[in-house]
Amino acid sequence: MAARGLWTGAEVVVTLGVVLLLLVVHQLWWTNRQARADAEHRVQALEREWSEPQGLEDGGSGGGGGDRAGSGRAADSGAPGGRSSAGRTAAPSAGPRWDQAYAVIRIPRLGLTAPVAQGISKRGVLDKGYVGHYPRTAQPGRPGNFALAGHRNTHGEPFRYINRLRRGDRIDIETRDAVYTYTVDRTLGQTSARDSGVIAAVPRSNVKPYAGYGTPGSYVTLTTCTPEFTSRYRLVVWGRLTDVRAR
Repeated sequence: MAARGLWTGAEVVVTLGVVLLLLVVHQLWWTNRQARADAEHRVQALEREWSEPQGLEDGGSGGGGGDRAGSGRAADSGAPGGRSSAGRTAAPSAGPRWDQAYAVIRIPRLGLTAPVAQGISKRGVLDKGYVGHYPRTAQPGRPGNFALAGHRNTHGEPFRYINRLRRGDRIDIETRDAVYTYTVDRTLGQTSARDSGVIAAVPRSNVKPYAGYGTPGSYVTLTTCTPEFTSRYRLVVWGRLTDVRAR
């Protein structure tokens, strides 16, 4: 009788172990594979749309659609960003619809290319392998802070290696209208998940006030979870707008 109980207990333990292993495989492998494939397809779709005349699109992904409440359009009322290398002013388009992918982020050092969508919801944006734009922060090229979030682990993990970015590295944000180049110049290795100062218009940590900026400008902020496989803290990378090229 005791032997049978031990055997049954062992079977339960093995079964639980197999289930846990399958869950780990799903989280660490399958979600990455699926999200990366979806994100790649979305980037390709955006590039096709941008190559077409604007009059042929039905709302487009360049941000021509109307905003939903809280999408951050009110924060985008500043003047357009700098001039292109050809001397023309590159005016960013209006705010995009909620959860809509409307831009592409490229970070050459990391070999990263991913779609940028409006909002930072997990289901609608981040779990698709997209990079999310924080509502009520500036749009690309505008004065203020173009603040972004992305998963560090699972679901495509686009921001897994942003800790490797160094001063002088390039972050390109491509939209239908222009390519905005930001240059990395500051990082914050760890701060509170509630440190809203890092995505303020003039980004400066509320937890570590020495980290950030003191004057208005056109900034980009990348945020992700740290340490890896946790969501306890946030890792932050900042950059300044250094070039605008009209498409």
